Amino acid sequence: MATRKRSLIAAAVTVVCAVTVLAAPGTAFAAPAPTPSPSSTSSTPVSTEELETVRKKLDKLYRAASSATDAYNAAEEKAEQQSAEIVALAKKIAKGKEKLRELKKRAGAAAAAQYRTGGLPPEAHLMLSDDPEEFLDGTGRVRQGERATRHLIEEMTRTQQDLELYAKDASAQWAKLEANRKAKAAAQKKIEKQIAAAEKLESQLEKEELQRLAELEEQAAYEAQTTWLSSGILDELHGTATEQSKKAVEFATAQIGKPYEWGAEGPKTYDCSGLTSQAWATAGSVIPRTSQQQWQQLKHIDIEDMRPGDLIIYFDDASHVGMYVGDGAMVHAPRPGREITIAGAGSMPILGVVRPDAG
Repeated sequence: MATRKRSLIAAAVTVVCAVTVLAAPGTAFAAPAPTPSPSSTSSTPVSTEELETVRKKLDKLYRAASSATDAYNAAEEKAEQQSAEIVALAKKIAKGKEKLRELKKRAGAAAAAQYRTGGLPPEAHLMLSDDPEEFLDGTGRVRQGERATRHLIEEMTRTQQDLELYAKDASAQWAKLEANRKAKAAAQKKIEKQIAAAEKLESQLEKEELQRLAELEEQAAYEAQTTWLSSGILDELHGTATEQSKKAVEFATAQIGKPYEWGAEGPKTYDCSGLTSQAWATAGSVIPRTSQQQWQQLKHIDIEDMRPGDLIIYFDDASHVGMYVGDGAMVHAPRPGREITIAGAGSMPILGVVRPDAG
């Protein structure tokens, strides 16, 4: 049985697609419990080396899913923005058409008035007039009317040009919206594929082996955190939270225990950047939706200047984010199958730190 199980796991590991690593769940401040010894009455378990291979493969799969989740969230956000822009353009087009109808109505009335007073040259009107002074005053008004008519025609032309521009912009926005819908669908397909592969790999393990796997995950996080702390980084961290960042931390930590769900922004489930963006929105600052956008658009600060509420961006592709809460710890939504938790700030490779508030 053990040989067959090893073959199944080896096959699953070979078939499953590998990308890069998403972090370990759970607290990272106490040494993990020792791996239990196999019972003499049970079948030979999967070896620690084989489980470590599985752990690394799962990390890579979930990191791939996390990166795809960022792409999905970005495409969704762009699609929402483009939908709003299309609605705004539609309103402008409707308003422009109404304006054009009114201008045409005014132009028709002006043309009719000119027609009624036309037919003879101005000299003839002057000769036939009983009151030449009144006629000359009337001539001035006619010229004013001609200028107003010319301006009316110019305004009609500009309105028509605006309508053509709005229609062109709306067509371009529709094309972008369709492209982002396709990008969103492709990202969703990749997420589902990576998570399904990870779940298939985990399904090959018995309950006791899954427990040992969780302990290996915790061990890896503990070792990374210990290495990070051994640099003396805590001696450098003296930043004080602002009132706004305290609110963000309070919100984020209040979500501890809620499940991770890719693409989710609460209130029952979150992904990593959904948690951080909602925490800061609650604190009064609207920040970018994805961890990659947060890394690109928010203010970068040195790790030594980090204070509670700052966001720690992880991995070279900025595919994960957590919120620093102080004392070398951060709160984050780790990955599918895990819950929002407190973990060591150094339990994953840190790309950098960004600050949502300028206070």
